Amino acid sequence: MEPANYTRVTEFVLTGLSQTREVQLVLFVIFLSFYLFILPGNILIICAIRLDPHLTSPMYFLLANLAFLDIWYSSITAPKMLVDFFVERKRISFGGCIAQLFFLHFIGASEMFLLTVMAFDRYAAICRPLHYATIMNRRLCCILVALSWLGGFIHSIIQVAFIVRLPFCEPSELDSYFCDITQVVRIACGNTFPEELVMIFSSGLISVVCFIALLMSYAFLLAMLKKHSGSGESTSRAMSTCYSHITIVVFMFGPSIYIYAHPFDSFSLDKVVSVFHTVIFPLLNPIIYTLRNKEVKTAMRKLVNRYMLCREK
Repeated sequence: MEPANYTRVTEFVLTGLSQTREVQLVLFVIFLSFYLFILPGNILIICAIRLDPHLTSPMYFLLANLAFLDIWYSSITAPKMLVDFFVERKRISFGGCIAQLFFLHFIGASEMFLLTVMAFDRYAAICRPLHYATIMNRRLCCILVALSWLGGFIHSIIQVAFIVRLPFCEPSELDSYFCDITQVVRIACGNTFPEELVMIFSSGLISVVCFIALLMSYAFLLAMLKKHSGSGESTSRAMSTCYSHITIVVFMFGPSIYIYAHPFDSFSLDKVVSVFHTVIFPLLNPIIYTLRNKEVKTAMRKLVNRYMLCREK
């Protein structure tokens, strides 16, 4: 496309979730409550795991990293969305849009890869219990976490590299409350089929392959537990952990597959799924792991009690 046919976009206009003032105020209260629960909840998980001497196994190390990623993931879109509820014309600069898109895919893909690492950790714990400590040593855990971050970074760089070279035409309005590849590609000028195809393979295919692989892995682990183990407490704990991981996997990958694994056309459920993916999903990590993990609940309770005692003194 010739340069004369398009302009250099310096900012995008966001339509937001609603144009009605009353609805925006209700949504502000709801999402602010979610965000104020997500941050302390995940921080409490990290502190409890770091400070409790009983939570030193690789599973808890990985869980603390997942909570850390959730803090960042929820902070990419939520703060600006909350501010925009009080702004009549919602804008985001081109640089801010690219930064939001980059970190969304960087942290999101890192979480996906980390969930895959957590599945490998459960495999080692259930299928190789005598060698678990040797297999999942701290050095390997750090390497796997670092590789998860590296994989997320590479994935995100690919998305950004294709987005920044797209030409855009006026009006540069995104039918959303944040910047993502699906909305940005829709308003690009000219033929974006090659870029769209690469992004579907990069985001959608990764989501589908990881999702299927993780479900098959946990189905295999649950079958192993039911076949070779009794009904003791250790078996119940292992199964409960697997069910928790499966729940996180479904809630993480389901919306991601819906958003990225098809051509970037507009659908009526897009905003609803996006809200769940970027705002509500990070809330599920502290809820699911605290409700289904007795050790984490005990450690968090001790930490809160210790804090209350210190305040009373």
